[in-house]
Amino acid sequence: MKSIFVCALAALLMFTSACSRKVTRIDPAETPDISGSWNNTDSRLTAEEMISQVLAANWLNDHNTAKGKKPVVIVGMVTNKSHEHIEAETFMKDLERSFINTSKVGLVQSGKKREELRAEKADQQTNATASSLKKFGMEKGADYILQGSINSIVDAFKKKKTVTYQINLELTNIETNEVVWIGDKKIAKYVKN
Repeated sequence: MKSIFVCALAALLMFTSACSRKVTRIDPAETPDISGSWNNTDSRLTAEEMISQVLAANWLNDHNTAKGKKPVVIVGMVTNKSHEHIEAETFMKDLERSFINTSKVGLVQSGKKREELRAEKADQQTNATASSLKKFGMEKGADYILQGSINSIVDAFKKKKTVTYQINLELTNIETNEVVWIGDKKIAKYVKN
């Protein structure tokens, strides 16, 4: 009976040591590419590169010359059309952050956050003091909207695969519907199991 107990205890110790997990914190800017899937480094670097591209294009100088002030941009939908789950909102936030960090354009809220701001203004109409009340009709209108998609192509055979992501973005003049810039960025990954 004692030998069965010792064997069971030894098996339990081997099982728990084999299943133990070690977690190490890393710098988010240096995320290792473990799976070959889209990750936060891909999102951040793509956003930075594409915002550099869009701000180096002629539309910005044309706008500044014609209007005498920096343009106001809104980041619209970036649709995930890739083969995997990618939270497009994190990429959109990376785009917004990159725009703001340049100080070359103004940025206005979009989507649900804009709706929340408008709901807060509506609430203030009855609940805020006259001196602190924020008025309707004072929002800055966007001159341009940035929209796009994240696409992927997978080529796999046995234990090898390549994944190519293509991120397409377009900047459109809201008043005229004129597309003033189109850009893309490709990321290719080779994964071997």
